[in-house]
Order: sequence, then C-alpha cells, then structure tokens
Amino acid sequence: MILLESHSTIILNTLTEKFTNPSTIDIQFVDYDGVRFHLHTPDRKKTEILLSMSIRCWGELVRYGALDVIGREYGPYVAPTVEPGYDVSLAFDTNNVPQGEDQVAFIKSVALLKRNALAAPFERAFAEQKALESTPAPTDGSPRAQGQLMQIHYRDEEAIYVRASHDRVTVVFSTIFKEETDRIFGKVFLQEFVDARKLASLQTAPQVLYSNRDPPLEIRHLPGLKNTEDVGYVTFVLFPRHFSALTAEETISRIQLFRDYLHYHIKCSKAYMHSRLRHRVTEFLKILNRAKAENLGEKERKTVTGRTFSAR
Repeated sequence: MILLESHSTIILNTLTEKFTNPSTIDIQFVDYDGVRFHLHTPDRKKTEILLSMSIRCWGELVRYGALDVIGREYGPYVAPTVEPGYDVSLAFDTNNVPQGEDQVAFIKSVALLKRNALAAPFERAFAEQKALESTPAPTDGSPRAQGQLMQIHYRDEEAIYVRASHDRVTVVFSTIFKEETDRIFGKVFLQEFVDARKLASLQTAPQVLYSNRDPPLEIRHLPGLKNTEDVGYVTFVLFPRHFSALTAEETISRIQLFRDYLHYHIKCSKAYMHSRLRHRVTEFLKILNRAKAENLGEKERKTVTGRTFSAR
C-alpha cells in the first residue's frame, strides 16, 4: 500500500521541471474526489504558467473563507481572471518566482492548492472553538452556544460536516458503499478505528464513532440525508490538543484524506483477497492434475485354462 499525500504529485513534478527549463505545456488531470486541474502555458508563452482548479464544493468553501486562505497562501499569484470552466486560477512567470530552497517550498505550496482550499472550514471551526471556549457558560443552565454547522458536499451523495463547540470540534463524514463487499470491509475497518482507541498508547487519539444507516445526532436534523444500508457515518471528535498551533496544519491535512484512505484500503484488501483466491485455485488444480489415473495401456491376461486375452 502507498502513503497518500496531500499535495498533487503532477503539479509538483511539472512545476519543478518547468521553473528550471521553461517550455510550453498543456496538461489536464483529475485528482481525488473529482477535482479537475488544468496546467498550461497561455498564448504559448514558455515563461508564463496558468494553474486552474475546479472543485465541486467551491461555492460552499467560499462561504467558509476559502478565498481568504487562497489569498493568504498565494497572494500576488492569484489570477485576477479565472479560466472559464474552473473556480480558481494561479498565474506564474518563471522569471519572477522564488529561487533555490525557497522555490522548492513554493512549488510544494502550489501543489497543496486543493488541500488549502478545503482547509477553510476546518480553520474557521478551530477559530470558533477558541472563541466559544473563552465565552462564559450561561448562568441559567441553558446549553452553551455552538458554532456554525458547515457542510462540504465534495462528492455526489457524500459530504463532510464540521461544527465547533466550547470544548471540541466535531467532524462527520458520510460515505457511500456501492457494493455489499465494500460495506462489509468498511464496517470492519471503521470498527477497528473505534476499538483502537482502547489501547493505552492511543488514548490521546481523536475519538472515532461509526454508525451505519442512522445519521449522528449532530446532523440528524438536516434534510435530504440518506437512511439506507449503503451509507455510513464516521464521526471524529477533535479536542484542542489535536488542533493546537503545532498540530493544526497536520490534522487538517490528514483528516481531509480519511475518505480516500478508507476506500483505498478497501480496494487493496479486495485485491489481496482475490490474489489469494487465485493462488488457492491454482494449488487445487495442481492437486487434481496429480490425482488423474495414468493410462497404462493394454495388458495381456490368462484364464485358468491357459487362454490369453487383452484387458484395457
């Protein structure tokens, strides 16, 4: 199994080459969750590079501060005009980009374009948690206020729900299992997430809850949620130690990839099972081949009277 990375390897490798040796390019590709990219040199100018991205939930991300995050991360490289058919564009002139070690870090940042766009709701939730934590509890015994419930519909029929409260940030993933075997494998994997926290060495890990079919209480009031056997809900409970100044960036990067990791491991497990089944069938065929009776040809036999005859 491979280690899934938050950055786009295609963007990383292409920009590394083109910033050193400018040439005309025109590359279109798709990343996880149907995110489309277009990396090309407009007007066939070798020194100018335009990177555009289209993501299904861009409208929701903008409401949660994606433009602020993109502006903070890329500043003057944000193109004033977005390429038609895409949601955000970055423009580069190879003559005016950082050099040396700064260029390596800059290219890595550009390769994290999708990750940074999706980071907006998480950063807002972490900030809301800090604000709610500092707000005194009501003296009349009423429930404490909660942050905005943010919904990111990043795939067809699947979404991420993020909400802050005074002592935690709750992240809920809804995921669809299209096949019966996927649902079985997924249930086994997700139950391991739940049980693993019982180990003493993992007591500080985020709490993980899994429910099949029934949505968690945090989102049960939302309209349009599926209530069928092929849908599962995974809840991560993040406490302040999980998004401190030292861990917040890593937490955002890892939790974004949860759905991709889950289905990737399901497919790898199925491929491994199929390979073992094929190996077992091959071994059984070898045994059957060895069990075939050999044809010894005709044999000559004699009766008690001395006559001979041939028997097959």
